[in-house]
Amino acid sequence: MIESTQRWLGLDPGLAKLGWAVLDPPSDKSKSLPFLVEYGTIATAKSHSTAQRLVELEQDLIALFEEFQPTRVAVEMPFFGRQIKAAGVVLQAVGIINLVCCREAKITPIFLHQSSWKAHLVNGRADKSEVAITIQNLFELEQLPNDDAVDAIAIGYAGFCGLVNNID
Repeated sequence: MIESTQRWLGLDPGLAKLGWAVLDPPSDKSKSLPFLVEYGTIATAKSHSTAQRLVELEQDLIALFEEFQPTRVAVEMPFFGRQIKAAGVVLQAVGIINLVCCREAKITPIFLHQSSWKAHLVNGRADKSEVAITIQNLFELEQLPNDDAVDAIAIGYAGFCGLVNNID
């Protein structure tokens, strides 16, 4: 059962761009769809070192936590296949997410596989446009957010609905 006070923060991790979305339980108890409070992206300067970008990401996440005060956090656990170079910096960003969740809000985030949150929404192999159209229709958005924010909304929604993959 979903607590009426839970505020979910969905995160699509990345170092260049991190998508985020905040969802609240519906104010009308007869509805099951959460209210999409806000969404966006955090971008870091590519001209900075990885260490500087991680500090920037940490500061921006702290500001996000202070502004929206989430009580639950859902994060996509990245899958890389053979993209080893990308894996290193994205996993460092996941570490910063873990740090900020624990230190700033005493929250242990849930990590969701991309295929599981996509299967919850459309199907496990859905492409970006299928996810985007589903999110746009589900939340009645006039304009489509960028891909990172769309994924963050979907991840937050899956967490809100109770999806858990039990990965740490």
